[in-house]
Amino acid sequence: MSLVERVRARFARPPEAVRAVVSADADERVLAWGERVDGGWTVATSRGLRVVPAGLDLSAAAEVPVLPWHEIGSARWNAAGSGGTFVVTPLTEVEPGVQARLAPQRHVLREAGELPAVLKKRVDQTVVTSQRHPLPSGGAVLLVARRVPGQAAREWTVVFDDDADRDDPVARDLARERLAAAVAADDPTR
Repeated sequence: MSLVERVRARFARPPEAVRAVVSADADERVLAWGERVDGGWTVATSRGLRVVPAGLDLSAAAEVPVLPWHEIGSARWNAAGSGGTFVVTPLTEVEPGVQARLAPQRHVLREAGELPAVLKKRVDQTVVTSQRHPLPSGGAVLLVARRVPGQAAREWTVVFDDDADRDDPVARDLARERLAAAVAADDPTR
């Protein structure tokens, strides 16, 4: 992309459907968007990631869900020309303090614009620290402290590499011990 094209893209207004999706929330703003191969847009907003389908009825724009930045476990970008593919792995809370990875979402983009850089920056900004610990089963558990909007304290969560380890009492006890030690070491009052 030439310098002129980059400057033009930087100051371009989002498509009408993209603007409509965030217009219901005065505090949400569009940061970047990419044109999807299927005709819609993948949009990075101040709240998270949204997928605006092609042909969206603007009266239903407020119903387009947002995947908050702190609920994205990973996002991998594979560039192809001016587009490429994002594979985003969302997280869901399965019990207090324990998250599981959901099925990866593929976002195939014709034009990516600034979206790859913005998405990486926003996800990275939520992660304060992460620690991987091996489990006796051969798997591992990931302890992650994240910044969550509207919360003063960091939120610590546990993500098991293998969902079966969540049901293993030995793995759970080890994860609980490691989490307690990490939270204690992170205590700002010490």
